[in-house]
Amino acid sequence: MFAKILIANRGEIACRVIRTARRLGIATVAVFSEADAGAQHVRLADEAWPIGGPRPQDSYLRGEAIIEAARRSGATAIHPGYGFLSENAEFAEAVEAAGLAFIGPSAASMRKMGSKAGAKELMHAAGVPVVPGYTGAEQAPETLLREAARIGYPLMIKAAHGGGGKGMRVVRAEKEFLPALESCQREAGSAFGRDRVLLERYIERPRHIEIQVFGDRHGNVIHLNERECSAQRRYQKVLEESPSPFLTAELRARMGEAAVLAARAIDYANAGTVEFIVDPDGAFYFMEINTRLQVEHPVTEMVTGLDLVEWQVRVAAGEALPLAQAQVRQQGHAIEVRLYAEDPDAGFLPGSGRLRRLRLPPPSAHVRVDSGVVEGDTVTIFYDPMLAKLIVHDADRPRALARLREALAGCVIVGPKSNIGFLERLVRHPEVVEGRIDTGYLDRHLDQVLAPPAPAGEMEMAAAAAATLLHEEARACARAAASADPHSPWSIADGWRLGHAGERLLVLERDGERLELHASGTSGDYLLRGTGPAPLRIEGARLEGELLTLRVDGRGRRLRTQVDGDRVTIHDGDRRFGFERLPAFRFEAGEAAGGSDRITAPMPGRVVLVEAAAGAVVDEGQTLLVMEAMKMELTLRAPRAGTIAEVRASTGEFVEGDAVLVTLQPDG
Repeated sequence: MFAKILIANRGEIACRVIRTARRLGIATVAVFSEADAGAQHVRLADEAWPIGGPRPQDSYLRGEAIIEAARRSGATAIHPGYGFLSENAEFAEAVEAAGLAFIGPSAASMRKMGSKAGAKELMHAAGVPVVPGYTGAEQAPETLLREAARIGYPLMIKAAHGGGGKGMRVVRAEKEFLPALESCQREAGSAFGRDRVLLERYIERPRHIEIQVFGDRHGNVIHLNERECSAQRRYQKVLEESPSPFLTAELRARMGEAAVLAARAIDYANAGTVEFIVDPDGAFYFMEINTRLQVEHPVTEMVTGLDLVEWQVRVAAGEALPLAQAQVRQQGHAIEVRLYAEDPDAGFLPGSGRLRRLRLPPPSAHVRVDSGVVEGDTVTIFYDPMLAKLIVHDADRPRALARLREALAGCVIVGPKSNIGFLERLVRHPEVVEGRIDTGYLDRHLDQVLAPPAPAGEMEMAAAAAATLLHEEARACARAAASADPHSPWSIADGWRLGHAGERLLVLERDGERLELHASGTSGDYLLRGTGPAPLRIEGARLEGELLTLRVDGRGRRLRTQVDGDRVTIHDGDRRFGFERLPAFRFEAGEAAGGSDRITAPMPGRVVLVEAAAGAVVDEGQTLLVMEAMKMELTLRAPRAGTIAEVRASTGEFVEGDAVLVTLQPDG
C-alpha cells in the first residue's frame, strides 16, 4: 500500500479521494492553481503544492508540474480524479516513467480506450454493436462534411477525447454542419487540449445506460451493474440512478457481459465505465469507454456498499479485486443530482461569486453529500461551477425519490444563483417519477420543468413575515443582552410605542412584485395587513433552527424557513418561495440608456471569437462574439438589426461580467 499519494485534481473529487486515503492511513498531497489557493481540497490535504496560474492550461493540465510536485513531496502515486488529465495516456505514461504509480489504467490500455474514435473501432472489431459513424484520423472539414453526408442526418459531432457533455453537437441539416464543427473543435481544444472529433448517427429518444467495470493486474475483470443517466440537458447529466428502471434482468445480464468482454479485450485494470445507448426496443450500442472514475460513481457505491476509490488504490498497488462477480450485491435504489452555481432561467448560465450561505442536508445512512466548497468560498470563472453532489439511497425507487425531495428541501444557497429549484421540479416531474425519460426529453420539454414559480399565497407571505419578525426580535434581544443596560425599553425592538400598539412596515419582493406588509404585535403573535382584503392573524409562531411553526387564522402549518440577511426562504415541502427584504422607502431610478444598443458580457470570461466589425450591418440574432466561461461556450448575438458602432473586445481578451463588448448605432 502507498504511504503518500498526490491528487492531480481539484474540488469535490479531490476532497473525496482525500477522505478515502485518510481512512486507509495514506498521507495526501494536493495541487492548486492561483485561483484555488484557499480552496477546500487544499485545506483538507496533508500538504499542498502550487502548480501555476488560474486557467486549467496553466495549472491542472500541466502534467510536468504535477509530476514535479509529486517528486518533491515524496508521493509515490498519483490519483488523477476525473476530467483534466485523467484520460490522458501521455500523462499516465509520464507518471510511470517518473517511477510513480498511476492510480488508473495503464497508458497502453488508455490509448486504446481513451479516444472515443479508437474505442469504437476496437469494439466494432471485437463484435460489440456500435452506432454507424466516422472515427478516422483525417479531420479536414471537407472530409468530415463528406462523411456526414454518408452517415446521414441527424448526426452527432463529439470530441474524441473527453466527456462531461463538452464538445458535443447534434446536427440535423448539412447547412448546420460546418459552424457546429468549428464550435465543437474550439470547445474540445479548450477543455481537453485536443480538438479531434468523431461523427455518429444520432439515435432518437435513446436511454443512456452505463456499466461500471473493474479489472486488476491478475486477470480478473467484473462489472458492478449499471447506472442510468438518461436525464440530460445538452448532454450534461443532471440525474443518475441505479438500478435502471428500464432494464430487465435479462438485458442487464447481457449488457454486463458485453462490458466485461470489452474490458477483457484490452487487458483493462482499475476503474472504468462502458457507456451504451439503448433504443426503446432494448437494442444497445457501444458509445464510449471512460478510463477513469465517473462523477456519478457514488450511485454505484450506495447500492453495492463498496468504496470504489479504495478499490482503485488497492488495484494500483498490485492487489487483486476483493470480490468475484457473484459476490457483487445490488441493494436498494440510489439517485444522484448535482448542485450547480447556474441560472436555469437564463439558459443555465454558469454563475460565480462568494457563497454567502451554503446549507446542505446532514449526512446519514440515506443521504450522502460530496462537496468541494463550504460557506464563504468563492466560485470562480475558471472551472466547472458544481457545488456539491447530493446522493440518496433507500429500499426502492419511490422511497429514494422521496428522500431526494426531502434532501433538496434542506438545501440553501445564497450568493450565485443555483439550480436547486430546477432540481426540485425535475424530481417531481411525471416522466421522471415514472422512469420514462430519454436523453433528449429535457431539451424537448424544458419549458415544463422550468415552469414559472407558483405565486406566493397568503400562507407563504404570512410565514415570510413571521420568520422575519421573529428573526429581528431574536437579534434585538441578543443585542440588548450584550448592551450596558439590557432592560432598557430602548434596547428592545418589539414594536412597542407609547400610547398605541406599534406597527412595523415590512417590504418584501417576490419575482419582481413588491409587497408592503404592516405588522403589529410581538413574540410570535401578529396582526398582518397587506396580504389581501382582510388582515391575517398569526398566532404561536415559533422559529426553532430552520423550522417555523405557526397558526394563520387558526390553521396550523410547519415549514422550512431560512432567514439570511435580506433574504427569506419558505419551503412548504413541495415548493420553495424566496423573498427579498427591501428598504421601506425606495428611489425610482430611470432606465439605463441604450439597453438594446449594447451587447454585454453575461459573466466574466474569455473572448474566443469576434465576428463583429465596426460599420458592419447585422441582422437580429446574428452571432457577434463567442465567449468561454466555466468550460463552456456562450454565443452573444445582435439584439436587433442595425449597424455596429464599436467593438470593444478582441480575441483572447478576458472581460468582466457586464462589460460592454459591442455597441450598435442608435436607430433613426
